[in-house]
Amino acid sequence: MPAKKKTAKKKTAKKKATKKKKKAARKAAPKRKKAAKRLAAPKRGQARKAAAKPKAARKPRKPNPAFMKPMTPSAELGAVVGDRAMPRTEVTKKLWDYIKKNGLQDSENRRMINADDRLAPIFGGRRKVSMFEMTKLVSKHLK
Repeated sequence: MPAKKKTAKKKTAKKKATKKKKKAARKAAPKRKKAAKRLAAPKRGQARKAAAKPKAARKPRKPNPAFMKPMTPSAELGAVVGDRAMPRTEVTKKLWDYIKKNGLQDSENRRMINADDRLAPIFGGRRKVSMFEMTKLVSKHLK
């Protein structure tokens, strides 16, 4: 009887050893595959560039007419960007020029704009507004 126990222990030890080898092989195999893919695959954007139209054949993008429609700014917004009617894109450009000229962009979080006395009424009295909220708040001052 003791001989059977020894052989059984040997078999389980062999099974464990093979499982460990297989596990190690599985872990190593994906690394090899990824390296092979990296070598064989084209660099990012190469496939798209080949399929894209030549530059001479491309048509220039047409601006969206809704953005180009002249809009009249409110009195508060007019104090910053001017009183005459202009498209939304022009209003945004002038607003950013004002923000950069006066250093109103937050130094720690560049997405935030610190409102001064002229911008506070446009931003609804808030002292800090994200650049994404800014466009939403400015649109309320355009007619």
